[in-house]
Amino acid sequence: MGVRGRDGEYALECIDMASPDKIKTAARVREACVTSGFFYLVNHGVDPELLDEVFVQSKKFFDLPLEEKMKVIHDKNHRGYTPFEEEVLDPDVQSKGDSKEGYYIGVSVPENDPRAKKPLHGPNQYPSPDVLPGWQETMTRYHSELVILCKKVSRLLALALNLEESFFDKPGITDDAMATLRLLHYSEEISDVGRGIYGTGAHSDYGLLTLLATDDVPGLQICKDKDAVPQVWEDVPPMKGAYIVNLGDMLERWSNGLFRSTLHRVISRGIERYSIPFFFDPNFDCWVECLPTCCSEDNPPKYQPLTSGEHLVNKYKQTHKGFVSDKKAANENPFEGQ
Repeated sequence: MGVRGRDGEYALECIDMASPDKIKTAARVREACVTSGFFYLVNHGVDPELLDEVFVQSKKFFDLPLEEKMKVIHDKNHRGYTPFEEEVLDPDVQSKGDSKEGYYIGVSVPENDPRAKKPLHGPNQYPSPDVLPGWQETMTRYHSELVILCKKVSRLLALALNLEESFFDKPGITDDAMATLRLLHYSEEISDVGRGIYGTGAHSDYGLLTLLATDDVPGLQICKDKDAVPQVWEDVPPMKGAYIVNLGDMLERWSNGLFRSTLHRVISRGIERYSIPFFFDPNFDCWVECLPTCCSEDNPPKYQPLTSGEHLVNKYKQTHKGFVSDKKAANENPFEGQ
């Protein structure tokens, strides 16, 4: 299985959010989305001190004893702690779960809010402030900042698709987006492709777009042609101060396959690694069907329309142990199968 880029940097398109020329920037975004589905994002406006603090607080949580972390084990809304090997993103290939632990933080929805009846909607849970003072405040502030940034990126994506800039801002699309912050900690276990052991198994992301912040430890790889034999995997090295942006399945469906939801994985090389992806997904009830700018008589829609929530629930069922999509069943036994 070929891998390129390990001894030299793989050059992704670098998108400068401070550029005054939106049309030229959108053209570069389009090129990146068509060719690799990944790009770097610089001058994004997120306070570097805030991002540094998120990494500090993330490490503090993962350094806690397992007993303490299990007090906030992920609940029926998929909020909270996910232990090592809980997630299996490539079950046909992996011999065991991913060699990572994580923590999910979403949009906080009170239990008495009508939206809380939907899968993946509800209040967040946090470690006790007596254990980690300021932790919740840091994560809440960062989550809010990333929602703002994702909306800015989505406007560039709209222009890149020859849509009006505000397309994804319209009611029913991302005005109640499922925006999820995930803290990740990879162990020192060395990945072994031959034995099916991965930091993260090969997968594409599920929603609209993902913004990834990483430490300086490499590990992320992408495969631009998932049908190639053998598959060729290319390293995506960290870039200090930049986000790595990639597209999800929802945008691939919307764009009729024009924009790429690219296969990616993490290969661990014996060094602990911390990363922080932020998943920006359409509203749960958002209807996703081919955009008029992406189909024609000669290029008809390739995908059946579906709701964002339907797609997400199906994906979680496939990749997370014990995920229960029905809220009543989840309340009765939220950890069935774990």
